[in-house]
Amino acid sequence: MVTPSRLALLACLGLAARPAAAQSVRRELDNLPVLRSYTSQRLSSADTAGANDDGNGRNRLMPGETRTLGRIAGPGVITHMWFTINTTDRWHLKNLVLRIYWDGQANPSVESPIGDFFGLGLGKYIVYQSGPLSVGSQKALNSWFPMPFQKGAVITVTNEGQLPTLSLYYNIDWEKHTSLPADLGYFHAQYRQATPFRGWTTDWTRNGDTLVDRRPNKDGAGNYVILETEGRGHFVGVTHSIIQNQGDWWGEGDEMFFIDGATTPQINGTGAEDYYLGAWCYGGCGIDPFGGKRPTFAFERYGNPVNGGDDRGAGWTVYRFHTDSPVTFQKSIRVTIESGHGNHRSDNYYTTAFWYQTLPTRPFSALPPAAARVPKQMDTGGPTMGRP
Repeated sequence: MVTPSRLALLACLGLAARPAAAQSVRRELDNLPVLRSYTSQRLSSADTAGANDDGNGRNRLMPGETRTLGRIAGPGVITHMWFTINTTDRWHLKNLVLRIYWDGQANPSVESPIGDFFGLGLGKYIVYQSGPLSVGSQKALNSWFPMPFQKGAVITVTNEGQLPTLSLYYNIDWEKHTSLPADLGYFHAQYRQATPFRGWTTDWTRNGDTLVDRRPNKDGAGNYVILETEGRGHFVGVTHSIIQNQGDWWGEGDEMFFIDGATTPQINGTGAEDYYLGAWCYGGCGIDPFGGKRPTFAFERYGNPVNGGDDRGAGWTVYRFHTDSPVTFQKSIRVTIESGHGNHRSDNYYTTAFWYQTLPTRPFSALPPAAARVPKQMDTGGPTMGRP
């Protein structure tokens, strides 16, 4: 039997069906009268002395410093995180690293430059709204991913840049529960990059050249890896930013998901923009329904909030969230995507994967150094705007 309190908890944890954005809001409103049994808590950068020194010198973060924002005793659920940052460091969104540890683990379950975690993989602020993540004006970073834990949580931010963070403001809202269901997965997020991804050839002028268009790739050999993990859980999405090092359209690559040790993909796509739920090169591909304008968009489960065109140096951001039906795995999952058809392109990829799984967390690969995370075009050869 599902009791009202259990129903409220399921809604809080995002386990209730949410078929569309409007219905999601409707469900939240419908559940508002249900009385809750948790207590509401907050970790905050607020001045504990009661004055208004919330930032300034009090929340300064020096180069090389790691700040523990809080240690929370469970059981509980982090329901919302808000950050905003005051600094002269141009690349602070890449230099500040967010980490979260669950239930006394030595390894973080969340590790990402703070900008990439919130979908700002190009290191610049954009205002957009999705279901679990949004960025508001001015420079307000928000996450609504539910993050349950049984024993405890530790949240840290590290300044890996060369300049001090003058003020790090944060509000982390969480619920203190008397107990939580034992079968809840733990939230995970991991940043990866390829700068550049090395394509197998530069001897092409357009993506559709016979040399690359007929190259088979049935097993995902050489694909860019968004996520690779072991355990039981489900993959819920990815934010993905791109710097084009070559001309023509970046998105000819297909997504390929390998689940529970499979050697051929159970999920195989038709193009990167198709996986991110757009179409026709987001207004390129020689098809122009918008009169020369390429509109950006940001919806609950998918979006293209940055659209830079098709020449060298173009910057892009896309995202996809499987909140309607997460991709499940019992033993392992490997989420990959090609860089161009058969991996012929040599662009820069910056991704953060989001998923839930059992503990312990498999140790992540080492985070690239801060300087290597700064987005910039690389000299990889190949065409510009479809020509050598």
